[in-house]
Amino acid sequence: MRILALLPLALLANPAAAQDRPDPARLKATVEKLVSFGTRHTLSDPDHPTRGIGAARRWFGGELAKIGTACGGCIETSEVARAFKGPRAPNGVRIVDVLGIQRGSEPNRVVIVMGHIDSRVTDVMNATADAPGANDDASGVALVLEAARILSKHKFKATIVYAALSGEEQGLYGGQLLAETAKERGWTVSAVLNNDIVGNTIGQDGRRVADRVRVFSEGARDSETLAEAKSRRADGGEDDGPSRALAKAIRGVAAADAKGLKVLMVRRPDRFGRGGDHSPFLALGYPAVRFSVGVENYDAQHQDLRTESGKVYGDTVDRMDFPYLAKVTALNIATLRRLASAPAAPTPVVIGGALATDTSVKWPAVPGAAKYRVYWRAADADAWSRHVDVPGSQTETALKGVIVDDSFVGVSAIAADGAESLVSFGGRAAPR
Repeated sequence: MRILALLPLALLANPAAAQDRPDPARLKATVEKLVSFGTRHTLSDPDHPTRGIGAARRWFGGELAKIGTACGGCIETSEVARAFKGPRAPNGVRIVDVLGIQRGSEPNRVVIVMGHIDSRVTDVMNATADAPGANDDASGVALVLEAARILSKHKFKATIVYAALSGEEQGLYGGQLLAETAKERGWTVSAVLNNDIVGNTIGQDGRRVADRVRVFSEGARDSETLAEAKSRRADGGEDDGPSRALAKAIRGVAAADAKGLKVLMVRRPDRFGRGGDHSPFLALGYPAVRFSVGVENYDAQHQDLRTESGKVYGDTVDRMDFPYLAKVTALNIATLRRLASAPAAPTPVVIGGALATDTSVKWPAVPGAAKYRVYWRAADADAWSRHVDVPGSQTETALKGVIVDDSFVGVSAIAADGAESLVSFGGRAAPR
């Protein structure tokens, strides 16, 4: 605690450390620039030089390219695109995701941080009216750009993908495109951090929530077969799928920062009855979560710019809290830094011990693991409470006196520098 208390003085004495902190002023400048394109509606003119989604995407790509140049080419900027057609794009639309790829020493294993660049007003089909989309979701795109600026100064095991997605408001098209791209390219996806509406602290009823961010994660996996779901139910793993493990890891990262935000870990894939660009990743079995503010203001979401009976509507920059956005950005960066530095999570973890007083644990070897951490907790708890470390040359152990009926078990892989993967939940061996 004393070290944390002295952190600001250390930053003043170390300008390089200060440069690794998200800058509220720079985040605000990015949001203001995105708002300046008038509308970023997915169906707006993609070719106009200064207005619409095409201009916004080109600007974002240009900013990523500048960051890549500054780090000696460590970030490759590219686009993935495909035509989509649906109820909110009846005539079809070309969806373009802009990507910055920072390759790690394990280039095919990736962690993804993303936000959606498109915006809308009340009528989801109105592609011409001004749609500032300051919080929804220029905030998420600004976060992605700031993460790239800071993390580009470092090298990692995993590849980091920085993404600005299109088409979220028209049908989660950009998320679908990137998730399918990950599958087509054979990426091993360790984590997806979707940031959507992450920059306000005043809610619909005037309450201020500035001390926490919500992290949404699925329990029952969208991608599971019926047989897999039954197996997970029998093992008691409803609260420990990969996405929930990711949310718990984020909660742990947040708890280590005394000056940062708390995490409200919401045990739903998204807000009640709603969805986001992480949903297509869940459908393909990738661990993915959504970050969103602690309290929402619905007068500033999907609204025409207007004032009615003294009430102001619209998603504008003045409603945002940029020091708060900087804290959400810092939490994303700390999570990315941990997971991109760590080995992959060991999976599957197989446990045994029926009719015994000890629990056996086995897992496959993970490249780059200096050791493994075997966790366990009482079956009525949600957080790991005890652990034992096992050398990297070892892929099994026995937990003496731990009764499997009363305990849950998981295993993570840890690098030589201490960076830790997600925890993989232990269950029975898959039937052959």
